[in-house]
Amino acid sequence: MDSPESFADLLPATRRALLHRIAVAQSEGRAPSLVAAVVREGRRVWDGARSCVEGHEPDPDVQFRIGSITKTFTAVLVLRLRDEGLLELDDRLVKYLPETASEAEFGTAGRATIGQLLSHSAGLTTESAGPWWERTPGALRPGLVDVVQQPSTRHPAGREFHYSNVGYALLGALVERLRGESWGAVLRREVLEPLGMGRTTVLPEAPHAGGWAVHPWADVLLPEPLEDTGRMAPAGQLWSTVGDLCRWAGFLAEGDGKVLDAATLGEMRQPTGAVHAGEGYGLGMQLLQANGLAHAGHTGSMPGFLAALWIVPEQRLAAVVLTNTTTGIGGVGTLAADLLRITVEHEPRIPDPWRPLPSVDPDLLALTGPWYWGPTGYVLRLRAERGLELTSVTGQLRGIPLRAEADGSWTATEGYWNGESLRIVRGPDGSVSHLDLGTTVLTREPYPIAGPTPGGVDPAGWRGL
Repeated sequence: MDSPESFADLLPATRRALLHRIAVAQSEGRAPSLVAAVVREGRRVWDGARSCVEGHEPDPDVQFRIGSITKTFTAVLVLRLRDEGLLELDDRLVKYLPETASEAEFGTAGRATIGQLLSHSAGLTTESAGPWWERTPGALRPGLVDVVQQPSTRHPAGREFHYSNVGYALLGALVERLRGESWGAVLRREVLEPLGMGRTTVLPEAPHAGGWAVHPWADVLLPEPLEDTGRMAPAGQLWSTVGDLCRWAGFLAEGDGKVLDAATLGEMRQPTGAVHAGEGYGLGMQLLQANGLAHAGHTGSMPGFLAALWIVPEQRLAAVVLTNTTTGIGGVGTLAADLLRITVEHEPRIPDPWRPLPSVDPDLLALTGPWYWGPTGYVLRLRAERGLELTSVTGQLRGIPLRAEADGSWTATEGYWNGESLRIVRGPDGSVSHLDLGTTVLTREPYPIAGPTPGGVDPAGWRGL
């Protein structure tokens, strides 16, 4: 009998389709080399590589620079501090880096909150003070003040999304201040070593790829400098391998108690502002709606390198792409998303077997079934661990999970009511009168005459014309 374990490896047709996709990307994008992988159910089930030098394709242990995928690592370090109670996301940066109070040196950067910095909504400049930080030694920016432009902001804090490498340099300094050691040392001890990511490093370690620029109008190459960016490192310094990034993708999807639990990783994947053209940003993670799949992860670029890592938790899939070219291959994020699309199209996920709940609370069971917000019908379902799920009768609303809280209420964790509380409201005789979801009143009948509908109901009730 077939089981999910029977499909641990990808089918030959799927593997060929994936290889064809990266071969086209490497050839048409004129990339010196490219390596990619797909992860399913936490396991690397495919990897492939192409190179301009036949027989010298990179293997999954060759390091490439991963650029802004580094930001996901920095965000995890900050969320660890939050989960330990050492800071709050609404705290202003100046609370922990008091030197940023000097507007003459830092402008208004110190007023930004930790959450705004994580979500690129602090309004800070995209890049640091010159010279171009990605191609020059970090020694040119010895102090934290040297990464901040004047003026330090381009938009009012909290107003809109504006990508900022400077913001992540400041978050790296925050980690250093609260931990008392360098960002790289904290990262190695708290994240890389617990997850077994020994080939992810601040500086390159052999074997590693060299970075190249490809001339836009001729098939010739120019080597790019491989600088240590110093204070800007938390924004884009790291080197890694396909093997290590597959482990990282598994962690970002499932969590690991040694580093960060699944609930906090889920929080990182929640959009923090408007989503435009299918793209948004969470806390250190880019978000993408593509090919009918919700992606989370990050793309990255540094001179000579492009990288992408996407996870699709719902499918328990991930893809990683690394290449050593400054531009090209038709969009590295699109390529990684295509690898996931191909896998899903060829081999849709086999769902886990249905299993009944191990036990049931009869009072909760009595709450299940239809409820109405005015004339709009919903269905409440009982899930594991006293959780509930609210779905529209028409199926137009994706199920909204409701997490059970210790005080007997539930909290919506997605959708329109995300973060709002659901309470059971009882009548004088103790029977359930209605449900209150963030002041939205749900009743057992549509607009009951004797019910608690805000504004009242016409006493003549429902009628025909």
